[in-house]
Amino acid sequence: MHNLRTLIFDLDGTISDPSMGIHRCMNYALEFYGYPAVSKQAAIATIGPPLDEAFGRFQPDVSEADIANLVAKYRERYSEHGFAENQIYPGIVEALRSLERRGVRMGVCTSKRVDFAEKILSMFGLLEHFSFVNGGDIGIKKKQQLAGLLKSGEIALSSVMVGDREVDISAAKSNGLRSVGVLWGFGDREELEMAGADVILSHTSEIYLVDV
Repeated sequence: MHNLRTLIFDLDGTISDPSMGIHRCMNYALEFYGYPAVSKQAAIATIGPPLDEAFGRFQPDVSEADIANLVAKYRERYSEHGFAENQIYPGIVEALRSLERRGVRMGVCTSKRVDFAEKILSMFGLLEHFSFVNGGDIGIKKKQQLAGLLKSGEIALSSVMVGDREVDISAAKSNGLRSVGVLWGFGDREELEMAGADVILSHTSEIYLVDV
């Protein structure tokens, strides 16, 4: 991948594994409002798209107001405990340091709210590696986030999106960006190939191989 201006990383499933905190916070919210708890596997399957979509899958018949309440209750626990129930993937720190030494500009684009994303990156001592952190919220699609970054001039069409789910790859394609799919997160090879990833990496060490 030549003429790369910025490498844009997804957060959940790409830089770190948030599954424990997300699962616990989802059930904290669901049980508070009298809904049945979900398994960790079911929670993991929703990681990637915005949080309101995840709750909409579990409770498809509730109102938008009820979904908003679930999200608010989720965030109540997440802001205190859930963000810290997060594990960085082996090799990520080394990969980011290597890219930085090579002069690669890096940013983060995540469906997670920006303050939570920055809190997690700061916890791992990674925030300083990124030129920007772009976060989402209820009703905001990742393709809209990338479009906004392009419009503002924060990124160029020569930039590349790195993520583990279909939503990352399709958001990049919708905006004319190239994409790298990663297999250490929550999406599998079939999902990433179907989405049209330009490159698929199996291990964090392979980030070094992206031609920048």
